[in-house]
This record gives sequence, structure tokens and C-alpha cells, in this order.
Amino acid sequence: MTLPNTSTARILIVGDVMLDRYWFGDVSRISPEAPVPVAKIERTEDRPGGAANVARNCAALGAKTALLSVVGADEPGQALAKLLAASGIDASLHEDASLNTTVKLRVVARQQQLIRIDFENAPDHEVLQAKLAEFEKRLSDCDVVILSDYGKGGLTHITEMIRLARAAGRPVLVDPKGDDYARYAGATVITPNRAELREVIGRWKNEAELVARAQTLRAELNLEALLLTRSEEGMTLFSADGETHEAAQAREVFDVSGAGDTVIATLAVMLASGATLADAMRLANRAAGIVVAKLGTAVATLDELKQLG
Repeated sequence: MTLPNTSTARILIVGDVMLDRYWFGDVSRISPEAPVPVAKIERTEDRPGGAANVARNCAALGAKTALLSVVGADEPGQALAKLLAASGIDASLHEDASLNTTVKLRVVARQQQLIRIDFENAPDHEVLQAKLAEFEKRLSDCDVVILSDYGKGGLTHITEMIRLARAAGRPVLVDPKGDDYARYAGATVITPNRAELREVIGRWKNEAELVARAQTLRAELNLEALLLTRSEEGMTLFSADGETHEAAQAREVFDVSGAGDTVIATLAVMLASGATLADAMRLANRAAGIVVAKLGTAVATLDELKQLG
């Protein structure tokens, strides 16, 4: 499949950002204090996570990328700002002194994650209101909007954001969280994974039941499409025209963290570059196949997509 020219694509991302912090080391003994491994840390690495990883994926695909979010007035927030700037992302990070920037700390030894430790709390209302005003101003400078919901409180005004973006004629892609999908009504596409969709429509016994329930949800929410990511089963696009399925790319799966970020980022960039929804989904599926073969939150680049042919 020929890749569209992504250099003119303009993506605006709003959502919950976090810092993915990795401590890499080795384990050779068990602690004498408790029956737990002792990890001797040899190096550390910080990567943008959550909506920031979505932005990094958009930038890696050649798109002009803007990001709106909220961070704490702390070291992780500053680290995140530096990482985003280094990736060429126009990041507007509102600082909230009462907030701790969300950090996911992973201790990794011999390519295996030993433990993940999360640091987080919810932002306050005033900072979010300021973000809504900036969002409205920035709509004229983008082609596609991504709302990346990680359930951390950064998208309190998501219903209003969808309304404003649609009124401005901008497609809205949402990576959903939780069981209240009514707040995503009117979006263009939502991209749940199997576990997320199951929370909303319940378990399905077979493919026919999944199709019926997914299409009912899509119609109820007035969505153009629902893209279900299905891990080793690939992904399925549900639209008014029916269902389109893409099998998973046959690659060794190393780490699925951040794959959903790559999917929605690729979908947005390809749509902004003139691809059809079906073609954008196929390219998103390829990109997901690339990142699950990498450790931790990662990106798929344009060159990597081109090499797949």
C-alpha cells in the first residue's frame, strides 16, 4: 500500500500525559529481608507516556503535532516537557501546583518487567477550564483531533471538546476509557480494545453477537466508526457500510504497552493526509505490529512502515 504524504498533516492531541520511567538492571539474588528479587539498577530511561506517547507517534510519522495537557509543577513534568520538545512537538502543558505529574515507573531486568509503580492524582477544575479555551483557539490550526482518555481527569470537558471540534468541521478520534461511553457521543471514531469494549457492551459469545452489539453502540453514540483493536486477532472497523477486518501482522510480540497509542496516532495522521478510513486502519494495523516488537512505549516511523511495503 502506498503511504500518503504526511508532511502537511496537522494533529491536535488533548489528553492525559504521563512520564514512563524505566529502570533497567540485573537480578542475581533474592533479598535477605523478604522473598523478593534484588534488582541492581544499571541505567535509567524516560519516555513520554499516555497522550504524550500518542503525540510522539504522530511526530514520528511526519505530522505537525500539537499537544494540550496538564502536569504538575515538578521534576517529572519538566522531564516530560524536554522530551516532547526534543521530538519536535508543540506541547502546551498547563502546570498545576496541586498536581503530581503521573509517573509510571517500571523496573526491568533481563527484558522482563519486575514491577510497575504509579504516582498520580487528579487535576483541579480551573486548570482544565483554561485548557478548554486554548483548545477552541487551536482548532483552526489542525486537520484531525485526538482525545486520549486515560481516566486521569484531564478530559473532564470531553463532551464540549467533541462538540467544538465537530462544529469546526474537524474529525475527532477518541481512545476511550471506563464504562461511560455516552461522553464520547458525536465523535468520528472511537478505538477501544477488547477489554475496554467488553466493559460497555458485555461479553459476546460469537462474532455475530459482537457485530450486532458494536453496531448498536456505534449508532447510539452517532459515531462514523468504531475501531476495535483485538490484539492477536487484528482489528475490526465497524461503520454504516458494515465491517472491515484486518488480521494481525505476523510478528513476535514483545511488549504491547503503548500499542493503542500507536494505532490512534497512525489512524489520525493517515486520515489527515487524505487516506480513507479503511486504508488508515490497515496502516495503523501495520504500525501496531511494529511497536509490539519493541520494549516499552515506542513509536513506528514512516521508514519502518515503508519497509513493510
